[in-house]
Amino acid sequence: MHDLGKLFMIIGLVIVVTGALLWSGYGNWIGRLPGDVRVERGNSGFYFPIVTCIVISVVLSLLMWLFRR
Repeated sequence: MHDLGKLFMIIGLVIVVTGALLWSGYGNWIGRLPGDVRVERGNSGFYFPIVTCIVISVVLSLLMWLFRR
C-alpha cells in the first residue's frame, strides 16, 4: 500500500504542475498544431486535434517507458 500512496502523490503533483503551466498560458500551443482538423461552416463547427492527440500519446508513452525501467 505504501507504493500505491507514493504513486498517487506523484500523479497528483504532475497534474498540479501541468494545470499551473496551462493556466499560466504556457500551453497555448496545445490544440493549435499544424494538422489539427478544423471545419467551420456558418454557425456550426467541427474541431478534432489529431496531431495534438498524437503528440500527447507519444509523450505519455515515453514517460511510461522511462518509469518502467
